[in-house]
Amino acid sequence: MGLFNKILSKLGIGKKDDEQKSASAALGAKPASAAPAATAKPAATVKPATPAVKTGPNMEDEYKARAMAQSAPAPAPAPAPAPTPISEVDVVKKLEEMSKGKNLDWKVSIVDLLKLLDIDSSFEARKELATELGCPENLMGDSAKMNTWLHKEVLRQIAANGGNIPKELLD
Repeated sequence: MGLFNKILSKLGIGKKDDEQKSASAALGAKPASAAPAATAKPAATVKPATPAVKTGPNMEDEYKARAMAQSAPAPAPAPAPAPTPISEVDVVKKLEEMSKGKNLDWKVSIVDLLKLLDIDSSFEARKELATELGCPENLMGDSAKMNTWLHKEVLRQIAANGGNIPKELLD
């Protein structure tokens, strides 16, 4: 599980851990928020009737009826279910409750945010998270610039995954 997925998990955003692991392994990326594909029921198949040898005036009509029955269009598959909206998590409330009695400024510091979530906040871990989220190479060499970018990007990504982050924290 990537570091960002750990953040989402700690905040209660997204799928359960087991589902997240299998989805990440299958996709090799972030958890998908798309609705699962509908499973269409197989169309009823019409077995071709064994042609009976008949003679008489109605034989041609019977062959036409069989041919029409065999070429009847299959019923349309059931429509896909509507996508399920992402449930919004009150991230600010959750983090405020977690930070009570602690001297951590999670609204400004990526290190404090990670510490509050009990996730490794070392420089190596932050660099790994920055790489995972696509930090521009020119910011990676300056830890202060990388940390500022990383804090904003983590909050943006939390919001994109269903967390309600106030606009003032995203600017």
